This record gives sequence, structure tokens and C-alpha cells, in this order.
Amino acid sequence: MPAVTLPLILIIFGSGALAGCIGSMLGLGGGVFLVPLLNLALGFPLRTAAAISLCTVIATSSSVSAGQAGSQLINIRLGMVLEVATVAGSLLGGLTAHLFSEHGLQRLFTLVTIVTAVAVLSRINRRNVILDPAADPGTLGGRFLDEDSGTVVTYRVRRLPVGLVASFVAGNVSSLLGVGGGVLKVPALNTWCGVPVRAAAATSAFMIGVTATGGAIIYYGHGDLPAVLAAPAVLGVQLGSWFGLRLAGRVPTRGLKLLLTVVLLLVALLMFLRSVS
Repeated sequence: MPAVTLPLILIIFGSGALAGCIGSMLGLGGGVFLVPLLNLALGFPLRTAAAISLCTVIATSSSVSAGQAGSQLINIRLGMVLEVATVAGSLLGGLTAHLFSEHGLQRLFTLVTIVTAVAVLSRINRRNVILDPAADPGTLGGRFLDEDSGTVVTYRVRRLPVGLVASFVAGNVSSLLGVGGGVLKVPALNTWCGVPVRAAAATSAFMIGVTATGGAIIYYGHGDLPAVLAAPAVLGVQLGSWFGLRLAGRVPTRGLKLLLTVVLLLVALLMFLRSVS
């Protein structure tokens, strides 16, 4: 692991700010961007990068949840149902992380991001909204003010079992790779469960803090979490999340999906090159 120096701390702070900005816009927690940077560019072991990233995921979740309070984008009922499966997957991932080689984890990361990117791209022009605000959202659906149309829209949750399975896998991947689980939850909720991307991102951001906490505690117990480096990353993410929340409402839904797809494919390419080097 690199020696702790002031330039390294400043780099981690700036990286956290960028990850927090993009992560808060897309509901991913920033880990999907921060882990490759710490591992590929700065030379941290993948487990240490994942542990630091999980701390920033908790910070992002707190910032986004507070910033979105009252907007109706966060579906608390749906989030609580899915979080049961997510936490179970997170605890399993934290306990089994030390059974995998670093190259194996890097290749798993590559596969997860490619699948996610394809799922998002397949629905680039589709929106899961009902324009009638009086429509029945069902037990787990919801309503919110849509920035694109300027009106209140309704959505219904479909294929809940698929969402539960995806949440379990997301929790497992979150602990193994430090990505917060949003990298799978947002595409799954949007593509298969009928949740609009803005509501999926906000609900995912609400959930990922709980998901990341279990994994972070286990990494800390194994000695993989250096607090002196996690602190500047968390501070940077808090600052970046503040800006990301203000930018998210100004970007069209199609733009958010395109940004998510491009970033995921770039990260997948970088991580794959690292795994074969």
C-alpha cells in the first residue's frame, strides 16, 4: 500500500469529491468510480480500496437521503422491503471476501459493470411513468414531481421477486467490491421492476448506506480499513454529493442513463486491463 502523504490525502479527497458528485446523481454511491481509481491509479490493494469506498458509500447515502427528503423520490416502503435481502447479501459478501483472489474480484467487477451497462442502455428511451397523477400506484409504487415533464407522475412496482434477488446479489457484490450495491440496484429497479430512473437512484442511495455498513464493519475487523485515508475520502464525497444533488435535477433522464452507461463501460475496461496485467 502507498505511504500516507499529504499529496496522497489531497488526491483521495479530490477523487472522493468527483465520485460523490457522479454517484449521488446516479444513486451508485460513488464506489463504482472510487474503487478503480484507488486500485488502478494509486496502487491500493483491492480489499483496502473496497473498504475505503464502503465508508464513502455510507457518507453518500446520508447526504442524498437528507437532500432528497420531501421530494417523494425516495420510496421508503420499497427500500425497506428490498433492504432485507440486501443486508443478507452484504453480510455474506463481507464474510467471504477473503476467499477470492484479487484478480478474481477484478474480473467479477468487470462482469458486473458490463451487465449493468447493457441493462441501462437497453431502456435508454423508455420511461416507467404513468402521466395520470390520480392512477393507483399499488402497494409499493409511488408518485413524484417529474423534472422532465414538470408534472406529478405515478409508477407501479413490478416483478418484486426479481428485485429481491437483485438486491441480494447487489448486497453481496457491495461487500466484495466496495461499490455500495447501487451499481446493480438502479438498473434492476429501472429495467425489470418498473421504477423510473430518478426514483430508482434516490431509493438506491437511501438503501446503500445500510448495505455498506455491514461490509465496512467486517473489513475493519480484518484490518483492511485505514481510517487516516478513509476520512479524506468521506469528506470529499460529502462535498461532491452536495453538488451532485443540485446537478441531477437539471440533467434529462436520457442524459442520466447515457452518463451511467459510458462511465460503467469505461470502468469495466480499466478493471479488465488491470486483471490481466
